[in-house]
Order: sequence, then structure tokens, then C-alpha cells
Amino acid sequence: MRHPNGGHKRPRLEDVAARVGVSTASVSLVLRGVSGPSERTRQRVLKAAADLGYQVDRTASTLASRRSRLLGVMVDVRSPFHAELVEHLHTAAEEVGYDLVLSTLTRTRDEQTAVETLLAFRSEALILLGPTSPADTLAALDNKTPVIAVGRRIADAALDVVRTADDVGVGQIVDHLVGLGHREIVYIDGGKGVIATDRRRGYRTAMRRHGLGEHIRVLTGDQTEAAGEHAARQLLHGPRLPSAVVAFNDQSAIGVLTALTRAGVTVPGQVSVVGYDDDTLSRLSCFNLTTVSQSAQEQARHAVTAAVERLDQDRTEPREVVLTPHLVLRGTTAEPG
Repeated sequence: MRHPNGGHKRPRLEDVAARVGVSTASVSLVLRGVSGPSERTRQRVLKAAADLGYQVDRTASTLASRRSRLLGVMVDVRSPFHAELVEHLHTAAEEVGYDLVLSTLTRTRDEQTAVETLLAFRSEALILLGPTSPADTLAALDNKTPVIAVGRRIADAALDVVRTADDVGVGQIVDHLVGLGHREIVYIDGGKGVIATDRRRGYRTAMRRHGLGEHIRVLTGDQTEAAGEHAARQLLHGPRLPSAVVAFNDQSAIGVLTALTRAGVTVPGQVSVVGYDDDTLSRLSCFNLTTVSQSAQEQARHAVTAAVERLDQDRTEPREVVLTPHLVLRGTTAEPG
């Protein structure tokens, strides 16, 4: 098949430069998304590349620069929130001339395997979403490759952390429910780990702050819809339903909604339900879930910025960015019936 430039060979960087009348260095900057060339030049280069059918040869550019310009991202495939974070990470990385390599966590694939894969692909920095490895393990990894932990508090962190204040977010939920008149507010836990611990503490602290310590009730759960359904069934089989249920995340909350609806319990008429994360499912009209936003776009931007500062600006001191979450009011909360 002949290329648009009339030859049989794959178009080269020099061909694009000749077509536009600029240097190969300028073309390289444009195609890598690095600032420098004017907007007019950028548009002309992109058009010429498209017309010629030019595609970036990542292998050649990597060998030439000795840099991959890849940020490795560890993501849990079971998390809708992680999927949204990855979308924003892609955008933020492209804006500064980087690309992403993804490595997944599954029920049978652990963090160590995911990280080893990212390093094998020559990731220059690692952005780990909700890591559960011990802090000293992450710090040791950071000594070899810059690590940015997203979404998890790490005490006395020896590495970069970007997160929201989870305890504050759950406190906002309790404040909202108490403001509506709720007193019997049950919390469905998220299992082990720092994130679950922080959210659980936020619930307990807020309940005590409102003088509702005797109403504190925490049910065992995890991060899945199945856990939410199981916890809801426990409540349905109890002597009386609480007036409100707060779930560890949106997936668990959706499980609660499913079980209550199946049992004929109206939400929010009989029971108010609140999730956490503001993931894409929570926004669907069939759920319309009141929840807490973790500002996925902002977290992604800060994570990429931290990586670039470590790689290109010689920053060595670790930094923690703590964002304030905010309550998103939708249709699953109301005054007690």
C-alpha cells in the first residue's frame, strides 16, 4: 500500500518537517505534546502528520532519548471510581507530553505483580490508585522510582500522596442526615485498610459530635455491591430498620438500594441511603444516589503534576496534597418518614 507521500516506506519525522517547513525538533515537540511551538505551527504539524499517515515510533524515540515518558498507573478493574481517575490521568499526562501504562489489580492479581509489570514497561514514575501495601514497602519502592499514592493517607509519608480527607467526607454525610432529622444512622464498613479506617472513624466522630454515640452501629462490609446487599438483608431481618444507611462507597450503596427495593422498602421515603465516591453509576437516573465527590479530575491533575516535578524539576522532598471532598445531594436522602 502506498503512503500519501507517494512512497512505499513508512513516513518519517523528516517528511513531516519538510512538509511544514520547520525543524524536526519542532515536529518532535508538537507530537510529544511539549510546549514551545506556536499554536499555528502545532496545527500545521498535526495536519501534515495526519495527511502523511505518520505515526510516532515509540521504540525508536525511546532508544534515542533513553526515556520512555511513560507514567505507570496501577488500577483496580473492579472500581468505577478508578476508571474515572484513569480517564482524567490520561488527559493530564498528555498535556505535559507523557503517556500512561496501565496495570490492573484483580481478585487474582496483587499489587506486587501490578507494579512489576509497570516497571517492566519502563515507567518513569508510578501512580498507584488506592494502594494497600505497607508504607515502608511503598517508601522503598519510591527510592528506586518516584511513587505517587492516590487516595490513601500514609502517616509520615516518605513519598508523594494525593488524597481527599475521607473522614471529613463521611462527617459531611452525617451532618447532612442529622440536619434532616435522622438519628438512627447505620454505617456499612469497607473492610480492612487505611481508607476504610478513615471513613469509619469519620462516621464515629461525627455521630459523637452530634450526641448520637449510643446510636453508632457499624456493619461488616467491603467495597462491593454484594456486601451492600448482604448488609441490607441483615437490616431487613432485624427488629426495625434504621432511618438512614451510609455505605463505604457507591458500589456498596447501590447494593443497599437493590436489596431495599426488592423488599418493597422505599428510598428515601422509609430509609435514606448515601454512598461515597460520586462514581459514574451513582449519577445514573435509576440510582440518583446522594454521595460524596472526591474530585477525580483534581486528584488526577495533582498526581501527574507531582510525577512531573519529580522527573523533570528535580524535586526530592515528598509532598502530601489533601483535598476537601464535597457532598453531592441527589434523590436518595430526605427527612425521616
